[in-house]
Formats: sequence, C-alpha cells, structure tokens
Amino acid sequence: MQWRHSTPLGSPAAGRLADGVRLPPAGRAIFTWDPVLRRSPNRPWRRWGTDRLVRIVLRVARADQAAHPRGPRLGIGDLSRPHGGDFGPRFGYIGHASHQNGLDVDVYYPRADRRERAPRYASQIDRRRSQELVDRFLAAGAVAIFVGPNTGLTGPPGVVMPLVNHDNHLHVRIGP
Repeated sequence: MQWRHSTPLGSPAAGRLADGVRLPPAGRAIFTWDPVLRRSPNRPWRRWGTDRLVRIVLRVARADQAAHPRGPRLGIGDLSRPHGGDFGPRFGYIGHASHQNGLDVDVYYPRADRRERAPRYASQIDRRRSQELVDRFLAAGAVAIFVGPNTGLTGPPGVVMPLVNHDNHLHVRIGP
C-alpha cells in the first residue's frame, strides 16, 4: 500500500478524490466484500479513500480484532472510486448517493454465526459487537454513521442515524 496525503474535493454526494489510497483486499483484521458480486474480495476500483479514512478503517479493525481475537475479521465494503465521482446505480445494484470524495466507507456488521461474509438481514448480526463498532468509529471521529432501522444500534442523535437499506452494514463518514 502506498501512503500519500489525499484530498477530498467537494462533498460526499458531489465530489472527487485527489491522490486517494487503496484499501488492501484483506489483512489480519479485515476482509473486503463486493456488494454487487456478493463475494470477497471487493474489486480494487471500489476501495479508494483518503489516507485518513483508510487509516481510521484499519485502526478500528485492529482494535476490533484485539477485542475479539477469536472472532471473524471485519468486513469492509465500498469506499470510493479511484478518483471519486459518481458511484450511482450504473456501478451496480442501487449504487451510492454519496461515496464520491473518499470520506465514506461501508462496514458490514459482524455476523452472529461468525461467517466472513455480509449479512443479509439485521437478524443475522452480532448486535453487541456491531454496537462496539459504532462506538469505535465515533471515538475515531466519525461525523455521521448510518445504521439500519432494524438493527437497534444507537449513538448521539444527528451523528448516528437510521437509514433504509443499511440493515446489513453501517455507513461511516469522516470529516475532511
């Protein structure tokens, strides 16, 4: 992985990414998941973010692995495209309204059955560990976390917010 200072341009919903950093496909604490092909690893062009976002994801994943050394690795989905920009439906499934400037990441809730794959339903998630992830991302400086309305996950109002189509993953946004 090549570290360099990255710049988010514009907004998460109308932006670009300059000098992004690509998240590795897997590691001791993470695996990546392609939400369109429903397999691991996620394709390389879907795994770009600012250097700050990638560092936060890896730091949170290492902390999660340290807290759950016998548990499965943390599943990471989409970040941004290599230079950011539109990541809508033409890129698969329903696409993303945001994920355009390297500040957003989808993190799959750990599954109660401990399988390393994205859950399909809120009933499949390990709620305690998922809440710990929300708390870790808050501590790391997340400015918004979207959670599924059926997950029961909580946090500060206006920062942790329920959003449809997020019952299998949390959507984390960091500041620039």
